Amino acid sequence: MVQRLSVDVSVERLPFAKPFQISGHVFTESAVVVVTLSDGLHTGRGEASGVYYLGDDEAAMTAALDTVREGLAQGMTRADLQRELPAGGARNAADCALWELDAKRAGVPVWKLAGLPEPKPLLTTFTLGADDPGVMAEGALAYRDARALKLKLTGDLDLDIARVRAVRAARGDCWIGVDANQGFQLAELDALIAVLVECKVALLEQPLARGREHDLDGFSSPIPIAADESALTLADLDVLVGRFDTVNIKLDKSGGLTEAVAIAQGARRLGLDVMVGNMVGSSLAMAPAYLLGQLCDVVDLDGPTFLAADRRPGIEYADGYIHCPDTVWGHQSLATAT
Repeated sequence: MVQRLSVDVSVERLPFAKPFQISGHVFTESAVVVVTLSDGLHTGRGEASGVYYLGDDEAAMTAALDTVREGLAQGMTRADLQRELPAGGARNAADCALWELDAKRAGVPVWKLAGLPEPKPLLTTFTLGADDPGVMAEGALAYRDARALKLKLTGDLDLDIARVRAVRAARGDCWIGVDANQGFQLAELDALIAVLVECKVALLEQPLARGREHDLDGFSSPIPIAADESALTLADLDVLVGRFDTVNIKLDKSGGLTEAVAIAQGARRLGLDVMVGNMVGSSLAMAPAYLLGQLCDVVDLDGPTFLAADRRPGIEYADGYIHCPDTVWGHQSLATAT
């Protein structure tokens, strides 16, 4: 007989250290849902922020989790969860909780249970929210240990060009990528990309709106273009081929580590590069994404750096790299329920 689990679903509000702006949105906090599963000896946890542009907020996530609460208590597996919940934050939180619970029960870390490489520190980007060009340049200098920066743009072409030039002038030493968050029209891309080439920008993320992927048919860019909002789940991969060069995988979009790994593997088979990103959250959310990052070409896992306070123990950032200690999540040494 399968042992019944206790299932706890809680909502936590994680204030940002300061407001953060992207195209069309300003964020002051991250409202996250945390799922905790326990058999009385072993505990598994997962955190999700949801997908804000799909209305996948804390209310939607908790409502979705209510539909599988009894199933989780009765021993629902990760495969069952894939069938019972759609991709999104709710499935992410539950999927990650199941991974950690299963790892502790098996006495092996999640990376080994999932067949992933043994984790090593990863070069990560540090993100600059869209702001006055001078403010962004100051922010770039403040990230003195960063080796890679990601700039948020808003779709205001002239202002965005000034932002890119200001940051590059401040940090000639860094890898730079830009994230347009769906802010541009196709007709504007040639002018934008010309400046990105001038400023030695290495990646252009999601320049056009989701649903306008076909606008990139026949478009040639000297800079790799990454799909973010255009690539939510495994089912979206075929749409990207010939239009994008890279897929940005986020566990909140994919609905957990299970599908995220499948997306990474599927993208490789299709000749796409792989990136891991985040919807902002604490170290509890970054830890499973860090394992996925071991498969990725570009890593963007700076979410906890936006928070006024992170969980402890937490992710470590040093010399431009991210490292997730065993004590954070997903390791067999954390065998006692909390």
